[in-house]
Amino acid sequence: MSGCCGPTVVELESSTQATRPSELPVVVIGAGPIGLAAAAQLAERNLDFLVLEAGEQAGASVAKWGHVRVFSPWRYNIDAAARRLLETEGWSAPDLEWLPTGAELIDDYLAPLAKQFGDKVRLGAKVTAISRLGYDRVRTNGREQAPFLIHLADGQELQARAIIDASGTYETPNVLGASGLPAHGEQAAADLIDHALPDVLGVDREHYEGKHVMVVGAGHSAATTLLALAQLDNTPITWAIRASNAGRAYGGGEADALPARGALGTRLHALVTSGRIQLLTGFFTHRVHATGNGIEVISRDPSGTEQSVTVDRIVSATGYRPDQSIAAELRLDLDPILGSTRQLAPLIDPNQHSCGTVPAHGADELAHPEPGYYAIGVKSYGRAPTFLLATGYEQARSVVAALAGDWEAARDVQLDLPETGVCSSSLAEAQEQRVGLATGLSGGLLATPLPLATVSATSGGSCCG
Repeated sequence: MSGCCGPTVVELESSTQATRPSELPVVVIGAGPIGLAAAAQLAERNLDFLVLEAGEQAGASVAKWGHVRVFSPWRYNIDAAARRLLETEGWSAPDLEWLPTGAELIDDYLAPLAKQFGDKVRLGAKVTAISRLGYDRVRTNGREQAPFLIHLADGQELQARAIIDASGTYETPNVLGASGLPAHGEQAAADLIDHALPDVLGVDREHYEGKHVMVVGAGHSAATTLLALAQLDNTPITWAIRASNAGRAYGGGEADALPARGALGTRLHALVTSGRIQLLTGFFTHRVHATGNGIEVISRDPSGTEQSVTVDRIVSATGYRPDQSIAAELRLDLDPILGSTRQLAPLIDPNQHSCGTVPAHGADELAHPEPGYYAIGVKSYGRAPTFLLATGYEQARSVVAALAGDWEAARDVQLDLPETGVCSSSLAEAQEQRVGLATGLSGGLLATPLPLATVSATSGGSCCG
């Protein structure tokens, strides 16, 4: 039969229809800290689930910055349901006051946790698209009764009753160029541009030692890389930021709510003051191109004024953004500025909040017009860098409670953090004495801790770890 706009589709009930949505598993995308926390919450509530991890190990994105130490101690990095599950199998928590590296986070927590779930964690399973079975984003009637349809990169299709997207942002870093656009020539020079947190003192050392390195970005990932580079001999360092000064990058110093983060800013300030690091302010990366002497990086500020520097290698530490493309056929209500849900945006706005002041939130704030789909973890924050693992764990608990129909628990959101942040005031200093590395630099830099960074879900990009 034909209608005015093309063939009329007649929908028929079928006794051979696929499994009812209520009989399908909840699919969790990402086997990082937040994804595995969601799995632990689902297991505790006896809800069937499947975790899809694009990488070849649990915490695959964390492994890429495994050499980096996080800002917050173990006590805030372990999900409560995950801990209960692990302890039934004889697992003992690490020293709760220790700041783990990414590698320690995997070896001592994520890998043992993923092992508990057996084949419910599927590795090498990259999700490329999500929709509703038989429904694109436009169609409405019967939509909520249709299961979710998931496409994988290998051509497989899966169905789910609900989706918890904890895929993070690590694989979608921001571009090097200013104004949110790639710099001219950025793609052509990709071989000479690295993204945040390379292992400068380890496996990547040969790429940097003795080279003139430029670090672009004003966040903690940039600061971490700068401190590591400063420990290499004969390695000139240029640090480029868009701001007119680096005050915000230096943070609160000794008064910082996170001592490990404060130490980062204090040491960075000293390196700039001493001249070990050359700071370029008002630098808006506009064009990059290879020359016989290296790679020339040209800044053009909003007034049209240009400045340039020629270096051997660039580290782009310009942050991350969520990739919403896999959910393009779902009905999402995203804040136009941050890219989080509209309800969450004012709670995490970096213009108003640091990670320590973000209030607890859960299923209500994370809900979209597409029932049963939730993005949690650092991806839920969009471009806001105020994410904290403890906050993500509470998201996972609340969302799973909502999927279980326990709305009283889902709405009883809490965040147990001390008023001053997630560290005691002496924690960074005590740990520095245990793992400090000699730098050979004066000015209070005789002992620098292992590089410090932020913790994310399966991807990087947060302010507090």
